[in-house]
Amino acid sequence: MPNTPVIAVDVMGGDHGPAVNIPGAIEAARAYGIRLALVGDSEKIQAELDKLPSGTLSGKVVYDIVHTDEVAGMDEKPSDILRRKKNASIQVACRLVKEGKADGVVSAGNSGATVACGMFIMGRIPGVDRPALASVMPTEKKPIVLLDVGANVDCKPHHLFQFGLMADAFTRDLLDCPSPRIGLLSIGEEEGKGNSQVKEAYDLFKMAKNIRFVGNVEGRDLFTGDVDIIVCDGFVGNVALKLSEGLSSSMSRILKRELLSSLLAKIGTLLAKSAFKRFARMVDYAEYGGAPVLGLKGIAIVCHGASNAKAITNAVKMAAAFVEKKTNERLVEAISANEELTSFGKAVKN
Repeated sequence: MPNTPVIAVDVMGGDHGPAVNIPGAIEAARAYGIRLALVGDSEKIQAELDKLPSGTLSGKVVYDIVHTDEVAGMDEKPSDILRRKKNASIQVACRLVKEGKADGVVSAGNSGATVACGMFIMGRIPGVDRPALASVMPTEKKPIVLLDVGANVDCKPHHLFQFGLMADAFTRDLLDCPSPRIGLLSIGEEEGKGNSQVKEAYDLFKMAKNIRFVGNVEGRDLFTGDVDIIVCDGFVGNVALKLSEGLSSSMSRILKRELLSSLLAKIGTLLAKSAFKRFARMVDYAEYGGAPVLGLKGIAIVCHGASNAKAITNAVKMAAAFVEKKTNERLVEAISANEELTSFGKAVKN
C-alpha cells in the first residue's frame, strides 16, 4: 500500500446515505490528506460530489469511486447479508481491505453487518477469539473507552480479558494515554463482587503482563473519568452506551427548556454561552466519529446510523490514524504477550 492511508467508505450506509457520507468523507480527505475509496451507487455518489462547493475537490483530495448497486438494510440480519448480498456496499468495502486495495472501512450502516463482514472477509488478528466494538465516551475529565458495546452479547472470561488487552493498545495510540487504567464493570468495587464471568476475568487481569488493571468499577464510573478503559460484555455494554446516549439527550433538552423559561434565565444563558458550547461539544458523539472493531486484520469503524458529516469526517480520520500509528501491530503484540494466560483462561470451565 502507498504511505497515504486509503479508507473505503460505505457511502450507502446510514440513515442519510450519500448525502452525509460524501461531504463527510471528502472533508477528511481535504483536511488530512487521506485517500478515499467511495463504495456505492456511482450515479448517486457523483450527484453528491457535484453538489459540493466549488473548489472542494481541488488540491490534495484523491478518491476512487467503486460502483455497486446493492445495499445492506439496517434491519437485515448480518448472516443474510453475508450470504445473499455479495455486492452490498459494506461487503465490497471489506473486500477492498482483504485485497490490499484499502487499509480500512468506515460505515454508518448496519453495525452487525459491518462486524460480521469484518470478521468473515478481513479475518481476525491471530490469537483473537472475538473482535470487540469499542466506544469512546465523554466523561467529567476526559474521553474513556467502553467495550464491548454490542459485538458479543455472550462472553467468556478470557474474551473480556482479550478485550482489555486490545483496548489498552488502542487507548495508548489513539487517545495518547501512555498508561491506561483498566476497570472491569461489575456490581461492586470489591474483588469478590460480580458473576462467575466477571470473577474469573478479574483473576486473568490480575495476572496479566504490561497492563494497569485497577480492579472492578461500577456503573457510576462510566462518567467520572477515573479509569481510562471499562471492560464488559456486549449486552451490558450496549445497554450502558444507549443509556448514556439517552441521558445526554434528555439532559440537553431539559437544560434548554429551563434556560429559555424566563427572561432572567435567557440573560444568564447568554452570559454563559461559551460554557454551554463547550458542554455541547463534549457530549456530541460526532466528535468521536465512530466505534472501532478491535481485533480484525483490517480496520473497521462503525458509525451511528444517524451520523452527520462531521461524524463521518472524524471516523475516517480515526481509521487513518489506526494505519499511521500501526495500532493493529500493537494489538498483535498485546495478544501474543498474554497468549499463555489466555489459554489458561480457556481451560477453566465457565
